[in-house]
Amino acid sequence: MPDVFADLVGQDEAVVELRRAAAAAAAVLRAGAADRAPALITAGPASGAEFADPDDGVEFTDPAHGAEFAEVDGGAESGGVDPAAGMTHAWIFTGPPGSGRSVAARAFAAALQCVHGTGCGECPGCRTTMGGTHADVRLVVPEGLSIGVGEMRALVLRAASTPSGGRWQVVVIEDADRLTEAAGNALLKAIEEPPPRTVFLLCAPSTHPDDISVTIRSRCRVVPLRQPPADAVAEVLVRRDGIAPDVAQWAAAAAQGHVGRARRLARDPEARKRREAVLAVPRRLTGVGAAFDAASALIEAAEAEAEASVTEADTTERAALETALGAGGTGRGAAGAMRGAAGQLKELEKRQKSRATRAQRDALDRALVDLAGFYRDALTMALRAPVAPVHTDTAALAGAGAQKWDAEGSLRRLEAVLACRAAIEANVKPRIAVEAMMLALWKG
Repeated sequence: MPDVFADLVGQDEAVVELRRAAAAAAAVLRAGAADRAPALITAGPASGAEFADPDDGVEFTDPAHGAEFAEVDGGAESGGVDPAAGMTHAWIFTGPPGSGRSVAARAFAAALQCVHGTGCGECPGCRTTMGGTHADVRLVVPEGLSIGVGEMRALVLRAASTPSGGRWQVVVIEDADRLTEAAGNALLKAIEEPPPRTVFLLCAPSTHPDDISVTIRSRCRVVPLRQPPADAVAEVLVRRDGIAPDVAQWAAAAAQGHVGRARRLARDPEARKRREAVLAVPRRLTGVGAAFDAASALIEAAEAEAEASVTEADTTERAALETALGAGGTGRGAAGAMRGAAGQLKELEKRQKSRATRAQRDALDRALVDLAGFYRDALTMALRAPVAPVHTDTAALAGAGAQKWDAEGSLRRLEAVLACRAAIEANVKPRIAVEAMMLALWKG
């Protein structure tokens, strides 16, 4: 197994920072054999917790938590603490889609559980964490539209327990921007008064208040990630997935630096067909009726893709719950047990409906990203900008559009696609948002 950070593409600065923090965390555990071990990470503001930097050993007290960090000049983005020094109990990984926020969080969790403190990728701590089976690493991957307070309270309660492996309790929350207000408040209390040897790793698009609350952000160290370059994404596809170099280069460019989307395009013929259908939209917009037809086709394609992705999981979950509740039983109490299970089945259906809605929106967003890439190509060609096109296979069509629309028209169309994404994110019904976008694309 390679180093745990091997799949974090194009994020060299972040990797250096996380390695150093993991080494500091390992130093904390080594020092735990001494009498002061119980005070290394504590829950209270008067704890005096120490995080020794193995490189220089110079320390100062963080006013928010009473923890001692390696003293360097800190900036606003790291709460007054240099993100390259020492260890702390709460982190936020930010960056655009595809930058590897969740990959970075999981890799860092593995490095914290590594017996060598480096994320070697070979020890049991690294292997079980990366495999999702480590007893002290809890992953929150929201399937629905939000993360509720009940789920967060249960997670915080479990995170307060002592690490079974003797190292760290690590809580990884993907898409922390989906926390409800109540769930955010429950998490905030845990971050303000962290349990002994518990580390919180949050993933969010940015530190804007719309994505993460100001109070949570102020108590976390921020690790900013950038969109990886296409060459780096292509190299990973070739090395890890065995994809032909020319296909990998095309997929990396078409995915605009999104590693997961690039892998899907390179390996899944259906994904390529859906992309081709999306990129054919500009040619179809010949009138009002055609605009509404294109909107319906786009919505229906997203619904079909979402249904295909969740149907199997829904069926398996329902069958497992019905079996657990006594379905198929022949005893006297079996029928009564199933009648009393209606509430649990209804709750399952509610969760599954939320997951299907999320899957549909994700599928639609992928289509909109591809469409935005097309109009971005038209804009750069109209401006004669010396940059490579995103979609090399539709470059001729984008060039024809650039001549017809000029730069201003291309920009208006690009803005219409981006406005549609923003509207759907703000919970406007997807069909309404897409129909408005198609009309704007037709009118120009």
